[in-house]
Amino acid sequence: MEPKPLEIDNLELSFTTPYGEVKAVRGVSLTLEPGEILVLAGESGCGKSVLCKSVLKLLPRYARIKSGSIRLCGRDITHASEAEMTKIRGTEAAMVFQNPLTTLMPSMTIGAQIREALRRRHLTPEEEEAESIRLLESVGITEARQRLSQLPLAFSGGMRQRCALAIALAAQPKVLLADEPTTALDGTIQIQILDRLKKLRDERGLSILLVTHDLGVAAHIADRVGILYAGRLVEIGTAEEIFYDPRHPYTWGLLSSLPAAARGKRLTPIDGMPPDLLAPPPGDAFASRNPYAIAIDYEKQPPLFDVSSTHKAATWLLDPRAPKITPPESARIEPFDSTKS
Repeated sequence: MEPKPLEIDNLELSFTTPYGEVKAVRGVSLTLEPGEILVLAGESGCGKSVLCKSVLKLLPRYARIKSGSIRLCGRDITHASEAEMTKIRGTEAAMVFQNPLTTLMPSMTIGAQIREALRRRHLTPEEEEAESIRLLESVGITEARQRLSQLPLAFSGGMRQRCALAIALAAQPKVLLADEPTTALDGTIQIQILDRLKKLRDERGLSILLVTHDLGVAAHIADRVGILYAGRLVEIGTAEEIFYDPRHPYTWGLLSSLPAAARGKRLTPIDGMPPDLLAPPPGDAFASRNPYAIAIDYEKQPPLFDVSSTHKAATWLLDPRAPKITPPESARIEPFDSTKS
């Protein structure tokens, strides 16, 4: 059986600070399937970017994995050394960051930066140039041959992100990690980048783990969506299950706060603030902000209950003994009917 591109099992990750231990990722388990686009969504500070960067060990020295495991293409890399990770980065998994200006070297031409990434493949100079042109064309850059000799300052924000994507793909990774890759771009360019990622997935068989706080991005690109809150995975399912049949009150809150959910009325915000992860609460971390919280929410963390074979949610409301709660109308997104226009 072919190994999964990415398997994270019960991962616990903390940051050591002068104020104490920040428990940034708390018992997260997930699997990325071959050719799948899995989107992790949630508020800023929920742990989604930390989880994504932990796969390639791109975290500060004061971060440490306390328990759990990370398997990349069947290989356990939980405690891999920096030398081992240097061989893995780019070839087995690569990453695209939020701001291409921090990714691209301003004093090097785009061609030189792509060729640097291509050295892993031991190509001849002629092959490197041809592959550089092909990579730029594959991410939607026109006049690719001329672009190779230009510096990043000659490109727009969207074109820089496309160049960063080309560099990430240069060593032919099996897994692409994308940390808020469209946040700094305007709406039209966002859609173009997301469509390009889907096309690259289809052409290359890439498995993509994408992080975003924008549920619109998740709805546009995701096969599955995982919702994180306070370092924990609180709901995961197919895009249809998360948007049309959400089960966790936090997911209800996120969907209710979307402009599309207001339907001409005032937006419904999520009251309160996320908990301090220096001292997480003993029960459900969302309990203090949850208008549907019951007594056990303040005492014990809920497990991930099965809603279906593909849909799980960590809320005590799914326990058979819990009161039956009807989700708010604003959290129900009606499926689009193409026959009605």
